[in-house]
Formats: sequence, C-alpha cells, structure tokens
Amino acid sequence: MNIVFDYEPTQKQWQLHDSIADEVLYGGAAGGGKSYSLCWDAFMRCIQWDDTHAYMFRRTYPELELTLVRTMQRIVPKELGTYNASAHEMRFINGSVVHFCHLQNEGEGLLKYQGAEIHWLYFDELTHFTKAMYDYLRTRLRAEKRLGIVPCVRSASNPGGPGHAWVKQRFVDPTDTGKKVSKIQVKSEVLGKTEIRKVQYIPATVVDNPHITQDYVLELEQKPRALREALLLGKWDAFDGQAFPEFTDDPAHYEDGLFTHVIDPMPIPLNWTRYVSFDHGFTRPFSFGVWAVDTEGRAYRYKELYGCVPGEANVGLALSPGEIGKKLSEFLEPEFREGLHIDGIADPAIWDKSRGMSVEEMIRKEFSGVYFRKGDNTRLPGKMQLHERLKFDEEGKPMLYVFNTCKDFVRTIPSLVYDPHKPEDIDSSGEDHIYDETRYFLMARPIAPRPTVNKPPEKWNPLK
Repeated sequence: MNIVFDYEPTQKQWQLHDSIADEVLYGGAAGGGKSYSLCWDAFMRCIQWDDTHAYMFRRTYPELELTLVRTMQRIVPKELGTYNASAHEMRFINGSVVHFCHLQNEGEGLLKYQGAEIHWLYFDELTHFTKAMYDYLRTRLRAEKRLGIVPCVRSASNPGGPGHAWVKQRFVDPTDTGKKVSKIQVKSEVLGKTEIRKVQYIPATVVDNPHITQDYVLELEQKPRALREALLLGKWDAFDGQAFPEFTDDPAHYEDGLFTHVIDPMPIPLNWTRYVSFDHGFTRPFSFGVWAVDTEGRAYRYKELYGCVPGEANVGLALSPGEIGKKLSEFLEPEFREGLHIDGIADPAIWDKSRGMSVEEMIRKEFSGVYFRKGDNTRLPGKMQLHERLKFDEEGKPMLYVFNTCKDFVRTIPSLVYDPHKPEDIDSSGEDHIYDETRYFLMARPIAPRPTVNKPPEKWNPLK
C-alpha cells in the first residue's frame, strides 16, 4: 500500500508532534492551525500504535462536527480508516479508534466517561472547559503495559472563555509564555514516590502559518484592540468577552499610580477607614479583601486572604467555617495591634440557617474581632460600581487601587468574562470569588457616575 500524506507541518506544529511533555497547550491566536494540528496528531498516534484510543473533546456536538470530525474525515485516507457516524468514531485498520466527544456539564456529562480508558486525550478550545472537566478526564488516562505507550494530553485554544484563568495559570504563566517547560511534582502515597509531570505551552500565531492569506491577517487587524491582540497576537491579558478590559496593570507606574490600578505597597494612614469583605467557599475558594478608604473616598485593596489550593485555579481549601475564622484572626492581627476598627461586609448567604447553624455563627464562634453585616448582592449595580471605580480622572488616577501584593485580585479580575445567557452579567462559572466580595464592599461605599478619561493611546506595532 503506497499512500502519500499531504501534510507539511509548520515549525510550531512540529513542536507539538515532537513534544514529550505530559500536557501541551498549542496555539493562543487565531490562524495557527490548532484544530488541524490536533487531528493530525491524533491520527499519527493512532496509526503508529495499534489498538489505542484517542478521545477528542469540544463543548458541544455542533462545534465538534464542524471542526474535528470534518477535519479528520478530510485527512484520513479511506484505506486507513472509516468514520462511523452513529458512534461518532474514526476506526482504523490497526484497531485504533478516535472517539469524538462533547461535554456540556460537570455532572452527568462526565459520568459518561467514568469507565473510559483514554490513551490520547485532546481538547479543542480548552478555555471553554472547566478545570473540573479537565482534571476528571485526565484521571481516565491509562494504558496496559503491553501497548508500550505513555498516555498524554494535547490541547489547543485561543485566549478568552470561562476557563481563561485556569488555563493561563496552568500553561501560560508557569512556562513564561512558552519560553520553558513547567515541571509539576506529583506525589503518590500508594507507590511511595514522587514523579514529575511536564507541562508545555507552544504559542502559535498567524505569522507561524504560511497557509494563511494576507486578507485573513488584515481582517484580524481591523478588530477592536482586545479582540485583535488576542486573536492576532495570542495575548492572554486581552481577549474578546473580557468583562473589565479597562483594568490596567502597568509596572512602569506602580510608584506614581498614573493610569494604572496596580501600585506598589505604601504606608496606610491610621485615620483611613478600614473594611474587610468576605465571600465564603469550601470546594471553591473563600476570599477576604482588606480595604482602606482615603479622605477623598478612593479605595485601596492593600491585602487579601484567598483560600485557594496553591497553583490550582478555582480550587478551594475545603476548610470549615471555624478554621476560616482562625485564619482571619491571624490575618488581621496587625490591624488589631494598631487598635483599628474594621467594618465587615459579607455575602448574605452566610446567614442562611436552613441547614442548622449558619456559616456566620460558626465563624463568629472562633473569631469575633470583626462584626460582619450583610452585603448588597444586587449583581448589576455592583458590577457598575467596579466600572466606575476603575475609570481614570484627568490626572490619570482611578477611584480604586490594588497593591501589587494582592496577586489573586490581579490574576482573576482581568480574566472574568460575560455570561453568554446574561450578557450584562459575569459568568459565575469562572473564578469570581474576589470579584463578588469586591462588589459587596463597593456597594457599601457607592460612588456617583464619573466621566471617562482614557489612557493616552500607544502606537500599535503588530511586530512588538
């Protein structure tokens, strides 16, 4: 059998196919050949190793059919594999199979794959999936020794989507935007040893794909700034659907605080009013933000306590309310030593007694240094208060500053996206806990609408 394959991988596509990392994210921009690369990778692995199974995921079946299924049908010669439409499978002559899967929720959707033995796991548009989905399906990666293979995960995505924050934290940040391979230690209590899992990010843009036409590049260049920089340049700090694109983190102005919301820490005058805002969480993170308000009403978030598993976006510490209260007591000890009064605002849900003692009562049993009152949880007014606070005045100063030591605020707020079903509200499936407690605080100190003054525009250089 003499079959000629019409595939000439680009340099970045070769990196994807040659990678020995356990997990790889490919892409970052439109036009990098992401879905096409994933299909070729799955095809080559399945045809090289007999009796192996690849699972390729999109969130919905229409997306799956329009991209991965059609691409695989186009690239696989009929002599090597046939597509079974009723089973959504591409079956190869050597016994290997590509399973085309969609996954719309974390409940029954995941249970369908409880018994699956996945050898090659693929996610197209990974930021459309939750971290829980990704983590669960990775637990299905396994292979019998007779196959002689090492199962792996290969994904592709543009910036944006409800999973933007966790994907960025897992692949983009620890690899210095693809400049190095990240190594994660995984300890096995059963085996009594620690292994290293390698995570790689391979950024690819339109300039890495010689098959993209100039018209396509020109079309991307005409998009609004955030969408353009995400799709054309693959920037993870600007993307379409971003809820707070005005949030600015400019290290060049940390000291003077002009046209930036993030600043260097500074001494807080004792006469400034102090607040602590709280959003409760167990399997999801809890969040405390400590604020100071100056004599002009400008708010400063100067420290935070975020109950998140280190390195795991949107995964809570699973602490009881009493344990949270003890942590809060230690956290606020410096303020108490100064004799400062701190006003508390919290999610009204912590007063719920439908299941017995409320979360507020359980916290108060361990910590009574702050009296919490119920925050105003009206979502859209709270969102508008954050927009108002983020506006710059003519001098380049906003009404809300964040110390650069508040790493999780700086990480999560820019990653929030709009709810596709409620276009004016935030998608609550994302990591929105800091945002929620910030809303409670801002609604306790609302400000009137102010005119918008934009930061002086910089000349855009697509080669920068």
